[in-house]
Amino acid sequence: MEGEYFALVCDGVPILVVLTDTGPNLLEAVKVVTRHTGLSLWHSKLLLGDLPATLLDDVTGDRAERLITDLRTVGAAAEIRYR
Repeated sequence: MEGEYFALVCDGVPILVVLTDTGPNLLEAVKVVTRHTGLSLWHSKLLLGDLPATLLDDVTGDRAERLITDLRTVGAAAEIRYR
């Protein structure tokens, strides 16, 4: 056993999407959050009222990137975080 090495590969690292700033157009950011999370407009607005806010938890990298791209399009700032 001595001298053996093992490589750990982590494919399933939980990815979170965190909104840090709604930008100049809150309504458009709320619409994007509603579209990607399935929350109502009311709940999306409440969520964005207390930043930073975790919008998605334990999602794929592709889904996280799509949300971040759409948020940046409306002037909001979001980031991917790993747990």
